[in-house]
Amino acid sequence: MQENKMGTMPVGKLLLTMSLPMIVSMLVQALYNVVDTYFVSQISIDAVTALSNAFPIQNLMIGVATGCAVGMNALLSKSLGEKNHKLANKVAANGAWLAIVGFAIFLVFGLFFTRIYMDAMTDMDTVAEMGADYLAICCVFSFGIFGEILFERLMQSTGRTVFTMFTQGVGAIINIVLDPILIKGWGAIPAMGVKGAAWATVIGQIAAFLIAIVLNQFFNKEIALQKSFRRPDFKMCGKIMGIGFPSIIMVAIGSLMTVCMNQILKGIDVTEVSVAVFGIYYKLQSFVFMPIFGLNNGFIPIVAFNYGAQNRKRMVKVIRYAVITAVCIMTIGLVLFQLIPDKLLMIFKPENGDVTKLLDFGVPALRIISICFPVAAVCIIMGSVFQALGKSINSMMVSIARQLLVLIPVALLLSLSGSVAAVWWAFPIAEVASLIASVLLFIILYKKMIKPIPEGAD
Repeated sequence: MQENKMGTMPVGKLLLTMSLPMIVSMLVQALYNVVDTYFVSQISIDAVTALSNAFPIQNLMIGVATGCAVGMNALLSKSLGEKNHKLANKVAANGAWLAIVGFAIFLVFGLFFTRIYMDAMTDMDTVAEMGADYLAICCVFSFGIFGEILFERLMQSTGRTVFTMFTQGVGAIINIVLDPILIKGWGAIPAMGVKGAAWATVIGQIAAFLIAIVLNQFFNKEIALQKSFRRPDFKMCGKIMGIGFPSIIMVAIGSLMTVCMNQILKGIDVTEVSVAVFGIYYKLQSFVFMPIFGLNNGFIPIVAFNYGAQNRKRMVKVIRYAVITAVCIMTIGLVLFQLIPDKLLMIFKPENGDVTKLLDFGVPALRIISICFPVAAVCIIMGSVFQALGKSINSMMVSIARQLLVLIPVALLLSLSGSVAAVWWAFPIAEVASLIASVLLFIILYKKMIKPIPEGAD
């Protein structure tokens, strides 16, 4: 079989070819998230607040799908690096079983628990109703996102990231086109409001899933999923989750952080406009963070492959390139958030609505939280190194420390001032703590796992 490019192509060119398609597709993903919120904001600020309250569950759903895929991806790439294709197929098959289980969990939640969750998140009945409607559709039809992520990771594991750009791009474009049609109505199609945003999202995800299946069937010849898909191997599932579960926990912690922050903000601001601002911030910052996640998707298989192939020189070089690239991207985001926060927020102004509170709460939020964007870039890359080398527990430890031991307690303490602006300073403080922990854990991992590896060829 032809030598895999992850072991032979020059590292700089390899990282570019592996990551650029993913960065583009992630930017498209960020765009349709913003388009969703833009059209929903035309309904009312309450509608934006509803989506902000729904975000933790939606984020957790994607996190579970991605966590299962991360574990599969790392083991699969390592197996390919060792030229063990039979084991690679076995890993892929059991990754598919885990995706099915994940979908079943959110199907049940979508059918029975969305209104209970939303009632616990807000005292405003209108917000709870809109959020429950949106979340129920996203959860019940979540097989689209689980399938899409699974098959995209199969292509990423073998270096075919250009196909994932196509699947994600098509799904996002479908979402963007359907958003105004389903939210506002068009011709015989009635206006559905926030339900329309949910339908646009799941239809785009299902389309991307179907396209990813076809592309894997015809172009991903190194993986034969259909030949290996039998009853699950619980030992193999355990190995996959051993790597992927910490990633899921990190997302779960992020969702818990969002829930706690929403409650802290609601305690200071009874109008809940600050909750909407927090949700808008996450949509805007996705334009900065999504390219880093795209970089990670191309970066992790390269590190895992060359670890399996025992090539330290290529591993160190790609880590260095990834850190430099991530910091540059985040610095651009920092500059934009500092210079034009008001213009960014005005994208989401409601029709015939007062934007005074939106700007009063939003401008300080964007400027303060973005201060540590470059620091966050280093932390994200370090976390990806941990995942690629099967040490996702390190990422989980850093995430717990950052969000539960630092961010939430500091935010709660600052909220005693009665100022929403003061609460935002918890984010830079937590990011600095995360950097210290990430660097220390990376130094330990380097000495134990990377330094003993033979230097290898460039």
